[in-house]
Amino acid sequence: MKLNHRAKSFENNRGKTVQVRQFEMLAKTLYGLEDILADEVVKCGGHLLKKENRAIRFKGDNSVLYRLNYRARTALRILKPLAQFRVRDEKELYYGVNETNWHDVMDTGKTFSVDPVVHSRYFNHSHYVALKVKDAIVDQFRDRLGRRPSVDQKNPHIKINVHIAHDRCTLSLDSTGMSLHKRGYRTGHGKASLNEVLAAGMILLSGWDGNTDFIDPMCGSGTLVIEAAMVAYDIAPGVFRTNYLFQNWPDYNASLFEMVKAERKITRHIIPEIFGSDISATQVQVARKNVLSAGLSDKIKLKIMPLQDLEPASSSGTIIINPPYGERVKYQNLDKLYHEVGNHLKRNFSGYDAWILSGNIEALKHLGLHPSKRNTLYNGDLRCKYQKYELYEGSKKNGSDRNKRRKYT
Repeated sequence: MKLNHRAKSFENNRGKTVQVRQFEMLAKTLYGLEDILADEVVKCGGHLLKKENRAIRFKGDNSVLYRLNYRARTALRILKPLAQFRVRDEKELYYGVNETNWHDVMDTGKTFSVDPVVHSRYFNHSHYVALKVKDAIVDQFRDRLGRRPSVDQKNPHIKINVHIAHDRCTLSLDSTGMSLHKRGYRTGHGKASLNEVLAAGMILLSGWDGNTDFIDPMCGSGTLVIEAAMVAYDIAPGVFRTNYLFQNWPDYNASLFEMVKAERKITRHIIPEIFGSDISATQVQVARKNVLSAGLSDKIKLKIMPLQDLEPASSSGTIIINPPYGERVKYQNLDKLYHEVGNHLKRNFSGYDAWILSGNIEALKHLGLHPSKRNTLYNGDLRCKYQKYELYEGSKKNGSDRNKRRKYT
């Protein structure tokens, strides 16, 4: 069954009626970021249809598809469904794929690959599904034209996503290619670097908008401070990227994409302090290289410093910390570390909101702070709690210690 793509009419600047094709799309994200991505879809002009697990289903036109690929901070990839059909064996799979008109998608001069996602008792091997889909596509071209497009697994012009859930198969075009979390600014990794989409999602979940200070006192390779600066100055995540798969599609509109890239929504009048520090000189050096690669050296301050020496330069702001969990990076006496973090925040950062991501639930209890908000996120395959702690004046102790500490300015 081919999906219904409706046309929407509007008048252009010459007073002529223009038909704009509206079609269904699926934006994929990380667990726990669905609501944030839904907001981004709406801001980019999409019309929400359904929130799903790690995905948002919506409608829009090519401008929405281009804009989400270029501007969405919490999307991993944008898919354009082509067809859906029932499938319970290899014959039904072959027939459904072969019935789809692939000549509207590519010609024999284009290369393609197949990306299978299979959750079905009818199919045991995703690789076998990919082979059957490839065969059905190739046979259609060979039967009609006597020649066929080639397969390129590494750098195809067209990437076809095949999703089989139970007895339903959905064929989609991948408009993105390389995952959108790979921004392009990273030159080096820390010991446990955050996924860029996760980092952006953490910032957007915190509600920080660039009007107050932002601090990451365990900055590692600098992902959080870089994503924070990109939020504050409305720098699109796609600004570092050179290509998307939708640029290989027959209906690609280069001038429309240039218009999308030229859009700017924020003119910043307040200049926030965006500060990152880490006890490791090696980590800070990696962060400096990444910040330089992102072109943000004038907007982010970095310093080699233990969190225990950190003091705020203003009366309010947001702190986001991704401390060790004891999983990927081994750490001696995690409970003591979390206890010291909690004490330092209480003593020195009243007026701030602190957000902490951790996969170690027991260690979180040693912060000595009561969370006002709780979220569940995944850092890779690690289930984590992302919690907000509001630091009030009344929770601060030992204020006389403040003159012993170094401010980040």
